[in-house]
Amino acid sequence: MTCVAAHTHDDIDWSERLSALRRADELDVAATAAVAERLVADLPPRPVVVDAGCGAGGMSKAFAAALAARSGGTLVLVDAVPELLAAAAEIAAPAAAGLVEIEQYRADAAEGLPFLPPVDLIWASGMVHHLPDQQAAVTAFAGALKPGGVLALGEGGLDIRCLPYDLGVGEPGLEGRLNTAREAWFLDMRTTMPGAVRMPYGWGRALAEAGLTGVSSFSYLLDHPAPLSELARDYVLERLDWFVKVCGDRIGEADQAAVRALLDPEAPEYAGNRADLFILGARTVHHGRSE
Repeated sequence: MTCVAAHTHDDIDWSERLSALRRADELDVAATAAVAERLVADLPPRPVVVDAGCGAGGMSKAFAAALAARSGGTLVLVDAVPELLAAAAEIAAPAAAGLVEIEQYRADAAEGLPFLPPVDLIWASGMVHHLPDQQAAVTAFAGALKPGGVLALGEGGLDIRCLPYDLGVGEPGLEGRLNTAREAWFLDMRTTMPGAVRMPYGWGRALAEAGLTGVSSFSYLLDHPAPLSELARDYVLERLDWFVKVCGDRIGEADQAAVRALLDPEAPEYAGNRADLFILGARTVHHGRSE
C-alpha cells in the first residue's frame, strides 16, 4: 500500500461508520454488481479501474468480480481513512480470483489522483460532495483518465424511505422531518467546511465543465419490501440512530422522544419488532468520457 498524507474534510469519523457502511454494502450487492458490470462492459482488455473513496469496499468487490469475469485488470483503491482502505482491500481480494491486481493508495481525493498513471475508469460514489471544491475534484479526476476513459459519479437520486407515515408514536410524518433535518445538517457541513466552494449546478454539467463528452446518467433502485430481513432491519435502526446523532437539535423534542422509543428494545414502540419497515430509494450514476 502506498500512503500519501490524507484527511477527511467533513469532520466525520468514518472509521466509526465502518460497520454501518458494511451493512449498507451487503444490502446493495445485487445493485452494485449490475452497475459495475455496466461500467466495465466497454472498457479495453485488462483495464485500470479506480474506486476513489472506496469506503467499506462494496463497489470494490463488485468491480473486482466484474473485471475477473472479463480479461482481468487492475483495481486501484483510494481512500483517506486507513481502516476503510484495509476493509475494501480485504473484501475485494476474494472476488479478484487471482485475475485482478489490487493496489491501495491512502490519499486525499480533494487533491485528485496525481500519483496514478492515466486510467480507464474512475468511480467515485457519495464522496465528491464531501470535498471542499467539488468541481475542482471532478476536473482533477477527469484529468487522470486515458483518452476514451470514463469518469462515473454516484451522486444524488431519491431519498431512502424506510418508515410508515404513521408509526403510532409521535406525530405522523416523522421520516420526512428527519430527512429535512438531515438536509439542514448537510448544508451546515458544506458551508462550514474550510475552503468550501459552491457548485451551483448539477453533476452532469460538472462533468461537462471538466471537459468530458457523452455526458449522461442512469439510476438504479434500492428496493427491500416489508417484512425486512434482520440485516435490513438493523440498517433501518442504524439509520435512525445516525439521523439523531448528526441532526441534534435540528429535530424537535417530540421527534427526538419518538426516535428514542423506536430505538429502545425495551419499549413497546421498538422499530426492530415491526413487520412494516421497508427500504426504498434510488441512486443516480452520472458519467462522461475523456476525448
